[in-house]
Amino acid sequence: MKKSLLVVALSGAFAMSAHAQSSVTLYGLIDAGLIYTNNQGGHSNWQEVTSSTQNTVFGLKGTEDLGGGLHAVFKLEQGFLLNNGAQAFSGDGFGSQAWVGLQSDPYGTLTFGRQFDVMNDLVGPLTAGTNTWGGNMAAHPFENDNLAADSVVVNNMVKYASPTYRGVTFETMYAFSNKAGSFANNRSYGFGVSYTEGPVNLAAGYLQFNNAGGAGSAVTTGDTSANFLAQRQRIWSLGGNYTFGPATVGLVWSHTQLDNASGVFSFGTGTYLGANDPSAGSLTGSLRLDNYEANVKYALTPALSVSGAYTYTHGAYNGSSPGWNTGMLQADYSLSKRTDFYLEGVYQNVHGAPADSVLSHAMINTLSPSSSNTQVAVTVGMRHAF
Repeated sequence: MKKSLLVVALSGAFAMSAHAQSSVTLYGLIDAGLIYTNNQGGHSNWQEVTSSTQNTVFGLKGTEDLGGGLHAVFKLEQGFLLNNGAQAFSGDGFGSQAWVGLQSDPYGTLTFGRQFDVMNDLVGPLTAGTNTWGGNMAAHPFENDNLAADSVVVNNMVKYASPTYRGVTFETMYAFSNKAGSFANNRSYGFGVSYTEGPVNLAAGYLQFNNAGGAGSAVTTGDTSANFLAQRQRIWSLGGNYTFGPATVGLVWSHTQLDNASGVFSFGTGTYLGANDPSAGSLTGSLRLDNYEANVKYALTPALSVSGAYTYTHGAYNGSSPGWNTGMLQADYSLSKRTDFYLEGVYQNVHGAPADSVLSHAMINTLSPSSSNTQVAVTVGMRHAF
């Protein structure tokens, strides 16, 4: 009897030890609210919306300690629309993220699967578009530089992230086309580097999509992972911010080149404007966009913060020079570490674009385009993380 009790006790101890070395976590974030827009297709609009600032998601993430500083890691995440329960990425079981990999304490992390790109990882956090104090509505026009973590997720990706050494982190990625005989078609690759030391944060990166939105692989139109239809999309970005006391100020520049562009995705309508919706205007040829963003966040109290951002986007399109002015203001109040309320307003104006082009219509990210060159949106919402 005593031997049996000893065996049971030892078995329980080993089980507890094994459990302590690995974990699986259910997590998520819900963002929902009401939004007023002065012009969507020529009409003002009141809507119940989700993910105006942060993506509404749930997921599983886990790690297993393999010994010697090596860990197996994974993440499975699904984005969804809270107001109707639909998938954010149509037809994808885990459209937001789905990857597995190995993490080495001294050598870095190697992951495989559907993931956010490296520039989004490192430069994105310096923009208002990625952060809770700005979010998806504050993204640059058409989310052209992929710096707001709301839409573009890349398939078939192998990604390496270095450990942090003296404040420096490096990431690189390659996403396969997975098509026999078309190795370079619809693939993606890029790299990014960041530096963090005390109040200073700096980052830079490069990202390229070949045949963005084409049939197949890296980014597709099937689940609207592609923001643009284009033969090639290249993005450079550089940014930094500085924190002093309760304030953080930042500057970000990005440059996007689209070769043989034919369409841009409208999050509000769920279609590629200029491609399968001729009534919205055309989009053909090459498009160049330079985004210049200045942002600031100030904590008035531990619970109450205010923030703002302004982005000027200069374009070059078929001999014209369109320009966008996008401004954002937000006030946020936290009830707890996991629940907060926000009030946010966004203004966008575009000028200089050809009248028969989709570029001539203001279109705040996540909303249907305006019938004019100006759009204003105000939203009040609630977020809860678990």
